[in-house]
Amino acid sequence: MSDTLIEPLLLDSSVEAKEPMVSRRRSTAIGWIRKPGLVIPVLIVLLAIGFAVAPGFFASGDPLSGVPADKLQGPSLAHWFGTDNLGRDLYTRFVHGAALSLTATLVAVGIALVAGSIIGLLAGFVGGVVDAVLMRIVDVLLSIPALLLSLALVTALGFGTINVAIAVGVSMVANFARVMRAEVMRVRGAQYVEAAFSSGVQWLGVLRRHVLPNSYAPVVALSAVEFGQAVLAVSALSFLGFGAVPPTPEWGSLVSEGRNFLANAWWMTTLPGLAIVAVVISAHRIGHEIERNNRR
Repeated sequence: MSDTLIEPLLLDSSVEAKEPMVSRRRSTAIGWIRKPGLVIPVLIVLLAIGFAVAPGFFASGDPLSGVPADKLQGPSLAHWFGTDNLGRDLYTRFVHGAALSLTATLVAVGIALVAGSIIGLLAGFVGGVVDAVLMRIVDVLLSIPALLLSLALVTALGFGTINVAIAVGVSMVANFARVMRAEVMRVRGAQYVEAAFSSGVQWLGVLRRHVLPNSYAPVVALSAVEFGQAVLAVSALSFLGFGAVPPTPEWGSLVSEGRNFLANAWWMTTLPGLAIVAVVISAHRIGHEIERNNRR
């Protein structure tokens, strides 16, 4: 193949990557604004992030101390989520618990994104025996229910928020690996990649300049989808007692603490639980919208 034919093919990937990037982002932003159904999910997720970043701004009280005289009070203007059996304000504890819960969620998604991307990249780009071995490992991970795998891992690692994050992250690696592998195999067979190899470009250069830039977008979109699932998984393990040591607040542990008071203090479990559900559903809604826009 002549240089005059190879050069346009090598430019395809860069043209595809640069192709109206600014205008595409602008049109995506306008499209989101025109969808009222996305406004509330975005606000809920931003509010949860605000809780994690600056909890003192949203709830200035002490989440660890309470007033015994105020125990088991229902929701009111003074206590939005009511109080627990020790007189602690549940809204304050929920706000301050966002820092640990969302940090664990981000760590879990980060572990799954990095590890899954590396596995999928190697499997799709190298192929052969490497692909077969890595995909069999992924199949084993997929054959085990995510929560059961997380429980097994956190039991082996021990209690603690970081261990919960690691366990949840490992349980999500297989999903990221499969998506990355599929995208790498699609790009690997493109004409501009074959032209790059034909022109003498080393495999590392092809990987860095052509394969990765055109493969990572669906994986990043998947991380947005998996964020809500990770929130739910982290909260579930915290509910089972594998998270931070009490009285440190975490979202799952707040729901767990109210189990013994459902008959006379329903708000201890119901209101934190509904707030977690709102964050999870909102994250899923945003993630699926990002994934849908990415497929265009």
